[in-house]
Amino acid sequence: MRIIVAGCGKVGHTIVERLSRENHDISVIDIDAQVVSDMTDNYDVMGVVGNAASWSTLKEAGIEEANLFIAVTDLDELNLLSCLFAKKAGNCSTIARVRNPLYSQEIGYIQDELGLSMTVNPEYAAAMEISRLLRFPSAIKIDTFAKGRVELLQFVIPQNSVLNECKLMDIPKKVQSEVLVCVVERGDKAMIPDGSFVLQGGDVISIIASPMHARNFFSKIGVDIHRVHDTMIVGGGKIAYYLAKELIKYGIDVKIIEKDRARCEELSEILPEAVIINGDGTNHDLLKEEGVEMAESFVTLTGIDEENIFLSLYAREVNSHLKCITKTNRISIDEVISQFNLGSMIHPKNITAESIVRYVRAMQNSIGSNVETLYNIVENKVEALEFIIQKDAPVVGIPLSALHTKKGVLVACIIRRGKTILPNGQTTIEVGDSVIVVTTHKGFGDIRDILE
Repeated sequence: MRIIVAGCGKVGHTIVERLSRENHDISVIDIDAQVVSDMTDNYDVMGVVGNAASWSTLKEAGIEEANLFIAVTDLDELNLLSCLFAKKAGNCSTIARVRNPLYSQEIGYIQDELGLSMTVNPEYAAAMEISRLLRFPSAIKIDTFAKGRVELLQFVIPQNSVLNECKLMDIPKKVQSEVLVCVVERGDKAMIPDGSFVLQGGDVISIIASPMHARNFFSKIGVDIHRVHDTMIVGGGKIAYYLAKELIKYGIDVKIIEKDRARCEELSEILPEAVIINGDGTNHDLLKEEGVEMAESFVTLTGIDEENIFLSLYAREVNSHLKCITKTNRISIDEVISQFNLGSMIHPKNITAESIVRYVRAMQNSIGSNVETLYNIVENKVEALEFIIQKDAPVVGIPLSALHTKKGVLVACIIRRGKTILPNGQTTIEVGDSVIVVTTHKGFGDIRDILE
């Protein structure tokens, strides 16, 4: 596909990185010549220096032949305007990043009136992911499928767990819960296990189940399933606003520490139910004074990765029972910090890139079973995808045991008329099903891609 990405900041860079892996013809636009030069040096893309809302710049980038235009500059209004021009000039699909909370209530209207194919808000998406984790603090990561009917939860097996030294085939007898272990991370390896695989304490496992069965499973293996009652947030930016608004809705007490006084006054007006503290969140005395030692959860949302990491390390040191969530933007440092006990890691730009890659894969397939949902379970190693099965799909009506699927592919779950099915060899896939596939392959855009 011919794709133009306007804006080469953190989000734009990640989108280009992900899409270039999938062999698309990509052009990038940015007003900073050095940024454009860096992109063309690092990726096989064409670069244009200029304003994305300029007709001549769009034409130079190839808008007349483009299939998709993605605007992720720092300015919402520029993104919307450039998408409008791109739509008129090239009649292509358009995606705009819109982050300002002022537009959040009107996003449906804006999308319809400007003919946008999609809008993305990395801060809102990150806040929703953090909110899910605080409502189920034992999980490291929670991804949802089929409009929330199915969850994929990631957690670490405690050394004293009933799952330690347990074969996967024995879990149903031992725990009596309808869950499926679909991915196991051990050290730097990620694998899709079979029934004879033996779990060990310290393994990071991903299970798939309905929310009710997931809670039942965690309860039976002795893992706390109660949501937190309070949270302390360091950093009062857009994510903090969206997160606080969501948590307050669930009756969770929220305290935000922000060093900019003007921002504190603004937050006090728009979040009257939250406690807003004007102070430096990196000051350990202030954190203790505000109750970090007694808090149930701690979320670091400053704009500096290192600051967030060290704050989480400190918080875990003074409160070992704390649920910590750490925001970072440089994904490359994950391997370095994975040995630290930082709790859950949140990467807003990755959440956005996944949603756009999902849309691109669905665009490529106009008649089969499009990708409905896409998540990276283990960065660059394992993907989980949801497909809606249509009548032309070659997998319909065939028992799974008879399907010649590729190695490294697991049909993990089927949702049929609202009912969740954990499949076995005799289960068939039918038209209208939502099918969740976990795979070590990259680039699946249709259910037929699982076949040899």
